[in-house]
Amino acid sequence: MPSHDHPPDSAAQRAADWRRFRLAAGASAIFVALLAVVYIAQAGFDARLFSVAPGSIAGLFGILSAPLLHGSLEHVVANGVAVLFLGTLAGWVYPRATLRGLPLMWLGSGLGAWLLGAPGSWHLGASGVTHGLMFLVMALAVLRRDRAAIAATMIGFMFYGGMLLTVLPREPGVSWQSHLGGAIGGIVAAWLFRRFDPAAPRKRYSWELEEEQAAADAARAEAERDQFESQLPDDVPVLWTRPESDGDERGKVLEFPPRDRR
Repeated sequence: MPSHDHPPDSAAQRAADWRRFRLAAGASAIFVALLAVVYIAQAGFDARLFSVAPGSIAGLFGILSAPLLHGSLEHVVANGVAVLFLGTLAGWVYPRATLRGLPLMWLGSGLGAWLLGAPGSWHLGASGVTHGLMFLVMALAVLRRDRAAIAATMIGFMFYGGMLLTVLPREPGVSWQSHLGGAIGGIVAAWLFRRFDPAAPRKRYSWELEEEQAAADAARAEAERDQFESQLPDDVPVLWTRPESDGDERGKVLEFPPRDRR
């Protein structure tokens, strides 16, 4: 049966979990709304001017703006759903690491496209950031090995496990370069910020308590044994002393007459 040092399902803990979920879901929804507004506004300007152009100095500006742009309605809907799901998942489980790692995923997505993309191509879309969120959660599960990250990874992998493959070239017209850059940014963020979020309270099971109790009993027994054996030899009462002999002579050698051999 499980027991707890501090009950993880207390009212205060449930309130804190629900508050983290609302903040993560709200921030993700606001970002999705921003993507929708920018996509509508794209009808008034050439999106290529704000996209990542590999190998071009002018195309470096797109590193900051390209994740907000999309090439079609299907593109923005697919990325919007991924942002809402993965952003909520990562921000709920590890809000501090996610917030601090977001710039690395954003910049990694653009740099990956700029460094690895074919000259003359244009890269845009938030898919690199979504890959960064997915790889952030997976890397945290490996680095921290706590139940929250492992559960989040299993949930994310169930819906977006294909991201493990889309960091490699597969389909024409899909920017695997930005996917790879965002994934690397997520892994780096997981390594840098893996200790920023405190570990959640976890259940402790009976066999863990038995092991701890056995260790405590062994330590107590050793302490008691040391207490009884700590008496110095000088403290032991002397019951008999050797009588001192006269002079330095401690004994006498008796000579026997030689045997008569015939």
